[in-house]
Amino acid sequence: MKALKLFLLTVIFSFVFVTALTAQDLSLTGYARNYTGLLLNGNNDFSIIQNTFNLNIEQSKDFVAYKVNPYMYQYADRELEIGLREVYLDVYFNSVDIRIGKQQIIWGKADGVFITDIVSPKDLREFLLPDFDEIRMGINAVKLDYYINNNTFELVWIPTFTPTRYPGGNSIWQIQPEFPIEPVFDYSKQKVEQSFKNSEIFGKFSMLTSLIDLEIMGAYAWDDDPTMHVYKQIDPVTHTLTGLKVMPEHHRLTIGGGSFSTTLGPFVFRGEGAYYSGKGFNTTDPAIKDGVVEKDYLHYLLGTDFTVWDIHTSLQFIQERILDYNNFIYNDEVQNMGTFLAAADYLNETLHLKFFMYYDFENNASLIRPTITYDVADGFTALLGANIFTGNEGMFGRFNENDMIYTKIKYSF
Repeated sequence: MKALKLFLLTVIFSFVFVTALTAQDLSLTGYARNYTGLLLNGNNDFSIIQNTFNLNIEQSKDFVAYKVNPYMYQYADRELEIGLREVYLDVYFNSVDIRIGKQQIIWGKADGVFITDIVSPKDLREFLLPDFDEIRMGINAVKLDYYINNNTFELVWIPTFTPTRYPGGNSIWQIQPEFPIEPVFDYSKQKVEQSFKNSEIFGKFSMLTSLIDLEIMGAYAWDDDPTMHVYKQIDPVTHTLTGLKVMPEHHRLTIGGGSFSTTLGPFVFRGEGAYYSGKGFNTTDPAIKDGVVEKDYLHYLLGTDFTVWDIHTSLQFIQERILDYNNFIYNDEVQNMGTFLAAADYLNETLHLKFFMYYDFENNASLIRPTITYDVADGFTALLGANIFTGNEGMFGRFNENDMIYTKIKYSF
């Protein structure tokens, strides 16, 4: 495996070197970065030691263009990771653009949450802490954009399904499901076979006017997160639980939604929402054999952006709601969350201060993320930050032992 990775690395850099020598209009950009995190839980273990090299190779001629984005993660405690985040070809016509290949696709208006931004699956191996261009995974797709004046029709066809990536067994970000007894996992139904009938389709209409920026989207896609079907084995005499079999399985979803943003005086108002039909939720209802019930589901956001004393400020309220709810469902009927952002630049815009916070109203828990970034020289930045978890339950409280400080030393070219 190591030999294969070194071979791939050699091929990538050989391609870059040869192409750079022979192509005068080639664009090479990217960065090298060291990312080091230290836990504050008393043991002062390192949460991460990561060296990153990211390269963007781009070139365009006449009505075609291409991009190749190789990356490399080198860790202190795991194998070298080499991959291609994006590699695609663009073809331009008078009113139509076509992009074919592995690509990241970004939709919606939300900051820090995924509502209609669901085309690219997520890499959650480091929870929500990496930059979002690293959380979003590239997917093999054909994307077509059709332009009419200030309106755009976008169609995305994804031939092969890519699921969410989760933390490994030794990760501090792994979430252990709670079961009354130790279950047996059966993964025989988790894989979605590569076939035309299993492909995904997404569509979006965008309208930009002087009053509003509006997007309307729809999708027939797979749920990136598997539903855990739980089968119970009950002793017929004592009626006690003797065994559990858990079968993860991805299910089809029909999704509709949209987003908007508009300006009113010094304020920018944003909204985004999605309606999911047929999403699976775990239930304790004894009449449900596999422990899963399908319900329609709403996920939406309202937010505003404004500037006070040169401090850019953003507020968002996010709600998730299960429709036709009953008390057997494991999840809460309504989950409310808020975000707060304050950011400012000083010293001729070389010192950047940022404070971002998620707050979970139901569990009184939060993730607080202050950062200080200094532009040391042209392309060279140093960042000092912290990730502070509060509470004991919910998506943030469960990680209350993972408070950390971290640094990112980055050179961009």
